[in-house]
Amino acid sequence: MINSILFVMWFFAPAGLANLIPVIMSKIPYIKKFNAPLDCGLKLRGKPLFGDHKTWRGFISGVLISIATLALQVYLYNHVNWFHSLSRNINYDNLPVLGLGFLFALGALGGDAIESMFKRQFSIDPGKKWFPFDQIDYILGGIIASSLIVRLSLIDYLWLLLVWLILHLVFSFFAYLFKLKDSPI
Repeated sequence: MINSILFVMWFFAPAGLANLIPVIMSKIPYIKKFNAPLDCGLKLRGKPLFGDHKTWRGFISGVLISIATLALQVYLYNHVNWFHSLSRNINYDNLPVLGLGFLFALGALGGDAIESMFKRQFSIDPGKKWFPFDQIDYILGGIIASSLIVRLSLIDYLWLLLVWLILHLVFSFFAYLFKLKDSPI
């Protein structure tokens, strides 16, 4: 059980960090002004496609952190035996870092953007919680996109969903405590 938890935390870290970094980047004074909406102002049924909270700043920073995280994972896989054994049967030497890193970010951030699109269409205000969709959108998106290159077992995907849901709730609570988010969930 512990091995499964550690494995899914390790494997999905690029997507998890891609989902986290836009919140942090939106709080950095000089960088936060680069807030062009990802949907470029497009509307669907008279409502914003994704809304102003989904920005190019967040997308680009998510892609960069995801690729950097995966590059670090490859390095650790090759230089620290514990990470090599943690990776189970995934050979990090053969992973396309740019491609898979991009897919992790695209899936995580795309899942979040699609969920935002549904919130806009259902007239749920930006920032209002929509449990459990706010918590699992990036996980499902990251799983779908990364599965184009790496496939896990059904049990691993279930562990991944559970572990990253719990991690999301914990990190959201701490982000709330540090005033990075407006609500604890």
